[in-house]
Amino acid sequence: MKIAYLFPGQGSQAIGMGKDIHEEFPHVREIFEMTDEIAKKHISKLCFAGPMEELTETINLQPAITAVNLSFFSILHREGKLADTSAGHSLGEYSALAAQEVIAMEDAVRLVIKRAELMHRDSLINKGAMSAILGLEITGVEEVIKRVVSPVLTAETGQPYAALANHNMEKQIVITGSPEGVEIAASALAEAGAKAVPLKVSGAWHSEYMLGAGDEFAQYMADFTFSPVKGEMFLNVTGEAETDPGAVRDAMTRQMTSPVKWYSTMQNMIESGVEHFVEIGPGKVLTNMIRKTAPRNKGIKVSSINSLKALEEYLESL
Repeated sequence: MKIAYLFPGQGSQAIGMGKDIHEEFPHVREIFEMTDEIAKKHISKLCFAGPMEELTETINLQPAITAVNLSFFSILHREGKLADTSAGHSLGEYSALAAQEVIAMEDAVRLVIKRAELMHRDSLINKGAMSAILGLEITGVEEVIKRVVSPVLTAETGQPYAALANHNMEKQIVITGSPEGVEIAASALAEAGAKAVPLKVSGAWHSEYMLGAGDEFAQYMADFTFSPVKGEMFLNVTGEAETDPGAVRDAMTRQMTSPVKWYSTMQNMIESGVEHFVEIGPGKVLTNMIRKTAPRNKGIKVSSINSLKALEEYLESL
């Protein structure tokens, strides 16, 4: 059976995440201590006790979710339960890199912390917005955006701007851009039959508003070692499998400003023969997506490991 590990990103957080395994496993405590030390703040306390307002700040949330993802994965790794392939949604892609031994766990944490700092900085420079669009396929969303607002950031001051950020499911798409651009696009998409839901975010993620952060992050990442993918990894920016470390590094330099092609990723993973998807980390966002995406006649199994109990049940099932 071909198994895929999936790692969630921002939006999966909950107060108390990782606390049960932190209490149970000494090596998990080491991962949280490492994260606290690199971040120079108590990320672990925010995970376990909040407050939610502080936890959800980008500079805290990205290392927090990564620490939880890597902690659950480390337990599976010690049990010898490895996957054939991996993928991560946006931020979660750094956990997938560690799972496939492209980068070390410590390097994953360092990269995520730098990524969060740069994204937070640029979100203060360029006020952004995002909105979930439900009920239209991606071609329809693209056509409406091109008709009513610029899908490319221009030098004109105040020019409304909106673009695709995430293609999560066939008819679940997230748009990103300037507040005015996203509002104009969302209104036009609602008129076209979609449901537009504003998202509570602090920046226009996966947009050209992150170009400054992306360029600086690429320079920072150049000092890190990327090893060949141990098994197989599907990338956000292409939705396709990759094993070459150079191609992976290139994709990660573009990830911050490019759409997350999650729907294509899931489709391609299924076509590659994945029979069991296992989401590793807080929440069940990716679990719910794959359950709605996978063809029912394929008999694809989906598991979620987001607590000590769920972990124990998964290991027992094997």
